[in-house]
Amino acid sequence: MASGLGCIKCITFFCNLLFALTGLLILFVGAMVQLNYSHYSNFVSDQIWTAPIILIIVGSIVAFICFLGCCGALKENGCMILSFAILAFVIFVCEIGLGIAGYMKHTGLRRIMEAQFNVTMRDYNERDDYRDAWSLLQSELECCGTYGPSDWEAVYHNTTLHASCCPVIVLNEADKCTTAHASPDGCLNKLIHILDSNALVLAGVVLGVASIQLLTILFACCLCRSFCRSYQTV
Repeated sequence: MASGLGCIKCITFFCNLLFALTGLLILFVGAMVQLNYSHYSNFVSDQIWTAPIILIIVGSIVAFICFLGCCGALKENGCMILSFAILAFVIFVCEIGLGIAGYMKHTGLRRIMEAQFNVTMRDYNERDDYRDAWSLLQSELECCGTYGPSDWEAVYHNTTLHASCCPVIVLNEADKCTTAHASPDGCLNKLIHILDSNALVLAGVVLGVASIQLLTILFACCLCRSFCRSYQTV
């Protein structure tokens, strides 16, 4: 009985460490997305761009909850283990809900982003942050306009474009950036491709994290049950 309990205790403690690592992984992913792609936030709805912030918060909570599980396993405290299992299950359900909500939002991503692109282009001359965002987006992705250079005609009212629309090598050969020298590709499809690629990676991470978390919850429940039985025997 004691050896079986000790085995479950060790496995639960190890799973708790893995659970803590999943929390740190979630936090890391959220921080990296926020750090590397925050300058694209003007082109994405606020409802979607809150995802990295949510990941950081959830990762921090998960890492904190693991403290209960580790302490409960080491001190053989059934109450702490049970509290950990309940809180971990709540987090697990929330993560599933966030995953479903993210998938539902992802299906309408193009429509949402197209609306944001139109807003930033419409108010391009009125807002400095929109001008800076477009300049950075077009320079980094080597694109021009929403679907192509012609989208800027409503803003510039001629063939002249912002320098970010043209590759540097072309600017060295011309006096100014025009539709004839601009990158032919639009920015919307390129940005969506980047977000889709990262979404697939994120989905894989979430599946792996969810599997580890579910396993940890099951072992925590087994350990709590073993503690209760040992107390009844004594």
